[in-house]
Amino acid sequence: MKQKLRHEEQKIKKHRLKEEGENTLQKRMNKCLLLRVSLLLSLLCICAHVYVELKGLCLTAAVRLQKQTPNRRHQKAVTRTPLADAASTCCRPLKHHRRIHRWKIDLEPWAAETHDLQEEADRFLRYISTPQVSCERPASALPVFDREDHGSWVLCLDRRFSLAERIESKHCRVYSLRLGVEDDGLERLLAGSGCEVHCFDPSIRGAHLQDAHMWLHRLSVDWRDPNPAVPAQRLHSGTKKLAAILNDFGHRQVDVLKVDLESAEWKILENLILEQVLDSIGLLLLELHLHWAGFEVGGDEPSVVRYWFSLLRELERAHFRLYHSYSDPTKPRLFLHRNLRNTSSSFVLGWVNTQFVPQG
Repeated sequence: MKQKLRHEEQKIKKHRLKEEGENTLQKRMNKCLLLRVSLLLSLLCICAHVYVELKGLCLTAAVRLQKQTPNRRHQKAVTRTPLADAASTCCRPLKHHRRIHRWKIDLEPWAAETHDLQEEADRFLRYISTPQVSCERPASALPVFDREDHGSWVLCLDRRFSLAERIESKHCRVYSLRLGVEDDGLERLLAGSGCEVHCFDPSIRGAHLQDAHMWLHRLSVDWRDPNPAVPAQRLHSGTKKLAAILNDFGHRQVDVLKVDLESAEWKILENLILEQVLDSIGLLLLELHLHWAGFEVGGDEPSVVRYWFSLLRELERAHFRLYHSYSDPTKPRLFLHRNLRNTSSSFVLGWVNTQFVPQG
């Protein structure tokens, strides 16, 4: 009898152990299934997020492209002007994919297979010395502009473009980027005519001053934003890129941008190209310094000149045309620390945006 009871107990014990094992296995299978389902849901969420982001980017690009497409009326107006013929004859058509974020400019092919400095310099100097369009004086000259130019800084007041009309209506806006006041005659002339003039110069005393009709801002326009995490850059809190300044001031367009930054102009120009600020500028007055490569411009001498040339060709892709070139005879005859064809170390160029349409 005892043996029989012991046998029953063992049988019950084995059955209980079997049930516990099955329950444990079932729990493990449930956990595994739950984990797989969680991973699958996470993957689906990630795919959905990527899809939404890509769709949003595509829609944004489509809207921007639509905004950048000129209306038919404007297209007809452009085709009726002699400028279209001038642009087609002075330079070959250039493909320009606008509104695409870039990290670097497109370098032009070398002037010669030898990558020779003389070949690069000759091509560059020919380019900056040959105006692409001619700006005619308006039939009825503006009273304040008895002379079209002020020193080496020449304005394009041709009626095919908008500046003369903007000055007459007193709706023009001028930005002057400079380091120290050497020649502000043009700014004062434009301010006296009713233009809204903003001068950005880190050397002025006050943060924001008003001198006659001009606003003076103690801001240094740079090609990068200062990093507050770097102690050495914390001191440059008064440094901003031009795109950030336009955004802070609520300015969508600038009729005249004058740049005189003592060899910082190359990197500033590169930043304007990469951040697509050029569309917001009607007239670009640019002083070039050729005696050295410029701030943070690297490479050997032929590469430097190729980089300079490529930047100016990017201006052409953005529908800017050279209308004025002035070689300063009072400056040293230096080109990258050497006398090259007795070239002046300083040029002032005037570029007009042939597709600039003022808004407001």
